[in-house]
Amino acid sequence: MSNAENRQSVPGHWEHGPLPSNAVVGIDSIITGNLAFKRFRSRQEKALQIGAHCTMDGVHFALGEKARVEIGDYCYFTNAVLLSEMELRIGNYVVIGWNATLADTDFHPIAPAERIADALACSPLGKGRARPEVPCRPVIIEDDVWIGPNATILKGVRVGAGAFIEAGSLITRDVPPRARVLGNPAQIIGEVT
Repeated sequence: MSNAENRQSVPGHWEHGPLPSNAVVGIDSIITGNLAFKRFRSRQEKALQIGAHCTMDGVHFALGEKARVEIGDYCYFTNAVLLSEMELRIGNYVVIGWNATLADTDFHPIAPAERIADALACSPLGKGRARPEVPCRPVIIEDDVWIGPNATILKGVRVGAGAFIEAGSLITRDVPPRARVLGNPAQIIGEVT
Protein backbone atom coordinates (compact mmCIF):
# COMPACT_ATOMS: atom_id res chain seq x y z
CA MET A 1 0.00 0.00 0.00
CA SER A 2 1.42 3.44 -0.97
CA ASN A 3 1.70 6.37 1.46
CA ALA A 4 -1.15 8.14 -0.36
CA GLU A 5 -3.44 5.13 0.06
CA ASN A 6 -2.41 4.71 3.69
CA ARG A 7 -2.97 8.35 4.64
CA GLN A 8 -5.99 9.17 6.80
CA SER A 9 -8.32 11.99 5.79
CA VAL A 10 -8.54 14.87 8.26
CA PRO A 11 -11.52 17.11 8.97
CA GLY A 12 -11.46 20.48 7.28
CA HIS A 13 -10.21 23.24 9.55
CA TRP A 14 -8.88 26.76 10.03
CA GLU A 15 -5.33 26.66 11.31
CA HIS A 16 -5.81 29.71 13.57
CA GLY A 17 -8.79 28.63 15.65
CA PRO A 18 -12.30 27.26 15.57
CA LEU A 19 -14.42 27.86 12.49
CA PRO A 20 -17.48 30.11 12.77
CA SER A 21 -20.50 28.00 13.69
CA ASN A 22 -22.10 28.64 10.27
CA ALA A 23 -19.02 27.57 8.26
CA VAL A 24 -18.74 24.01 6.89
CA VAL A 25 -15.38 22.84 5.58
CA GLY A 26 -14.93 19.47 3.82
CA ILE A 27 -12.38 16.76 4.55
CA ASP A 28 -8.73 17.49 3.81
CA SER A 29 -9.49 21.20 3.34
CA ILE A 30 -7.54 23.91 5.13
CA ILE A 31 -7.92 27.63 5.67
CA THR A 32 -4.74 29.53 6.54
CA GLY A 33 -4.20 33.13 7.60
CA ASN A 34 -5.19 34.72 10.87
CA LEU A 35 -7.42 37.34 9.14
CA ALA A 36 -9.59 34.86 7.23
CA PHE A 37 -12.72 35.61 9.27
CA LYS A 38 -12.01 39.20 10.40
CA ARG A 39 -14.97 40.53 8.35
CA PHE A 40 -17.17 37.42 8.45
CA ARG A 41 -20.55 38.73 9.64
CA SER A 42 -23.05 36.43 7.94
CA ARG A 43 -25.92 35.20 10.07
CA GLN A 44 -27.11 32.71 7.48
CA GLU A 45 -27.13 29.00 8.22
CA LYS A 46 -24.23 27.41 6.31
CA ALA A 47 -23.03 30.86 5.25
CA LEU A 48 -19.71 29.40 4.09
CA GLN A 49 -19.49 25.93 2.56
CA ILE A 50 -16.14 24.68 1.29
CA GLY A 51 -15.84 21.26 -0.35
CA ALA A 52 -13.23 18.57 0.16
CA HIS A 53 -9.51 18.76 -0.65
CA CYS A 54 -9.37 22.57 -0.87
CA THR A 55 -6.65 25.01 0.15
CA MET A 56 -7.74 28.53 1.11
CA ASP A 57 -4.31 30.08 1.67
CA GLY A 58 -4.64 33.58 3.13
CA VAL A 59 -8.19 34.03 1.76
CA HIS A 60 -10.35 36.79 3.27
CA PHE A 61 -14.01 35.84 3.69
CA ALA A 62 -15.76 39.24 3.98
CA LEU A 63 -19.43 38.27 4.25
CA GLY A 64 -22.27 40.59 5.18
CA GLU A 65 -25.18 39.48 7.35
CA LYS A 66 -27.19 37.91 4.49
CA ALA A 67 -24.27 36.49 2.48
CA ARG A 68 -23.64 32.91 1.41
CA VAL A 69 -20.49 31.53 -0.22
CA GLU A 70 -20.29 28.02 -1.67
CA ILE A 71 -16.99 26.57 -2.92
CA GLY A 72 -16.69 23.15 -4.57
CA ASP A 73 -14.05 20.42 -4.24
CA TYR A 74 -10.34 20.50 -5.15
CA CYS A 75 -10.05 24.31 -5.22
CA TYR A 76 -6.91 26.33 -4.52
CA PHE A 77 -7.15 30.04 -3.67
CA THR A 78 -4.20 32.11 -2.52
CA ASN A 79 -4.66 35.50 -0.85
CA ALA A 80 -7.97 36.05 -2.65
CA VAL A 81 -10.65 38.38 -1.31
CA LEU A 82 -14.24 37.12 -1.40
CA LEU A 83 -16.62 40.04 -0.78
CA SER A 84 -20.26 39.07 -0.47
CA GLU A 85 -23.52 40.64 0.62
CA MET A 86 -25.62 38.07 -1.27
CA GLU A 87 -24.09 35.01 -2.97
CA LEU A 88 -20.86 33.69 -4.45
CA ARG A 89 -20.95 30.17 -5.96
CA ILE A 90 -17.68 28.62 -7.05
CA GLY A 91 -17.43 25.20 -8.70
CA ASN A 92 -14.90 22.37 -8.51
CA TYR A 93 -11.23 22.52 -9.55
CA VAL A 94 -11.11 26.33 -9.48
CA VAL A 95 -7.80 28.14 -8.98
CA ILE A 96 -7.73 31.77 -7.86
CA GLY A 97 -4.42 33.64 -7.81
CA TRP A 98 -3.14 36.11 -5.25
CA ASN A 99 -4.93 39.42 -4.76
CA ALA A 100 -7.86 38.41 -6.96
CA THR A 101 -11.23 39.79 -5.79
CA LEU A 102 -14.79 38.54 -6.28
CA ALA A 103 -17.59 40.94 -5.27
CA ASP A 104 -21.36 40.50 -5.60
CA THR A 105 -22.10 44.17 -4.81
CA ASP A 106 -20.57 47.64 -5.09
CA PHE A 107 -21.03 48.05 -1.29
CA HIS A 108 -22.17 51.64 -1.81
CA PRO A 109 -24.59 53.43 -4.13
CA ILE A 110 -23.32 54.60 -7.52
CA ALA A 111 -25.53 57.68 -8.08
CA PRO A 112 -24.02 60.85 -6.49
CA ALA A 113 -27.09 61.84 -4.43
CA GLU A 114 -27.43 58.29 -3.05
CA ARG A 115 -23.69 58.19 -2.24
CA ILE A 116 -24.10 61.35 -0.16
CA ALA A 117 -27.15 59.90 1.62
CA ASP A 118 -25.18 56.70 2.27
CA ALA A 119 -22.19 58.60 3.65
CA LEU A 120 -24.49 60.49 6.02
CA ALA A 121 -26.28 57.30 7.12
CA CYS A 122 -22.92 55.63 7.87
CA SER A 123 -21.52 58.61 9.78
CA PRO A 124 -22.13 59.51 13.43
CA LEU A 125 -24.32 62.35 12.11
CA GLY A 126 -26.66 59.77 10.56
CA LYS A 127 -28.39 59.11 13.89
CA GLY A 128 -29.90 55.82 12.72
CA ARG A 129 -30.84 56.84 9.17
CA ALA A 130 -31.35 53.90 6.84
CA ARG A 131 -28.79 53.41 4.09
CA PRO A 132 -30.05 53.55 0.50
CA GLU A 133 -30.47 50.14 -1.09
CA VAL A 134 -27.30 48.87 -2.75
CA PRO A 135 -27.82 46.44 -5.67
CA CYS A 136 -26.44 42.91 -5.30
CA ARG A 137 -26.28 40.14 -7.90
CA PRO A 138 -24.74 36.66 -7.48
CA VAL A 139 -21.32 35.80 -8.89
CA ILE A 140 -21.08 32.28 -10.30
CA ILE A 141 -17.79 30.62 -11.21
CA GLU A 142 -18.30 27.25 -12.93
CA ASP A 143 -15.95 24.22 -12.79
CA ASP A 144 -12.31 24.18 -13.98
CA VAL A 145 -11.85 27.98 -14.05
CA TRP A 146 -8.44 29.64 -13.63
CA ILE A 147 -8.47 33.21 -12.29
CA GLY A 148 -5.11 34.96 -12.44
CA PRO A 149 -3.48 37.23 -9.88
CA ASN A 150 -5.01 40.69 -9.37
CA ALA A 151 -8.12 39.86 -11.42
CA THR A 152 -11.45 41.33 -10.28
CA ILE A 153 -14.86 39.79 -10.94
CA LEU A 154 -17.83 42.06 -10.31
CA LYS A 155 -21.47 41.52 -9.39
CA GLY A 156 -23.79 39.54 -11.62
CA VAL A 157 -21.03 37.80 -13.59
CA ARG A 158 -21.06 34.12 -14.56
CA VAL A 159 -17.72 32.64 -15.62
CA GLY A 160 -18.27 29.54 -17.77
CA ALA A 161 -16.61 26.17 -17.21
CA GLY A 162 -12.98 25.93 -18.24
CA ALA A 163 -12.51 29.70 -18.71
CA PHE A 164 -9.12 31.33 -18.20
CA ILE A 165 -9.06 34.84 -16.67
CA GLU A 166 -5.68 36.48 -17.31
CA ALA A 167 -3.87 38.32 -14.52
CA GLY A 168 -5.13 41.84 -13.81
CA SER A 169 -8.36 41.47 -15.78
CA LEU A 170 -11.54 43.28 -14.76
CA ILE A 171 -14.58 41.10 -15.45
CA THR A 172 -17.79 43.12 -15.78
CA ARG A 173 -19.91 40.72 -17.88
CA ASP A 174 -20.37 36.98 -18.40
CA VAL A 175 -17.47 34.91 -19.71
CA PRO A 176 -18.38 32.00 -22.02
CA PRO A 177 -17.12 28.48 -21.26
CA ARG A 178 -13.49 27.85 -22.29
CA ALA A 179 -12.93 31.53 -23.18
CA ARG A 180 -9.63 33.23 -22.46
CA VAL A 181 -10.10 36.85 -21.38
CA LEU A 182 -7.75 39.76 -20.73
CA GLY A 183 -7.94 43.48 -20.01
CA ASN A 184 -9.85 46.26 -18.29
CA PRO A 185 -12.64 45.76 -19.10
CA ALA A 186 -11.84 42.19 -20.11
CA GLN A 187 -12.26 41.09 -23.70
CA ILE A 188 -12.18 37.59 -25.16
CA ILE A 189 -8.75 36.99 -26.69
CA GLY A 190 -9.05 33.32 -27.53
CA GLU A 191 -10.21 29.92 -26.44
CA VAL A 192 -8.64 27.52 -23.97
CA THR A 193 -7.40 24.48 -25.88
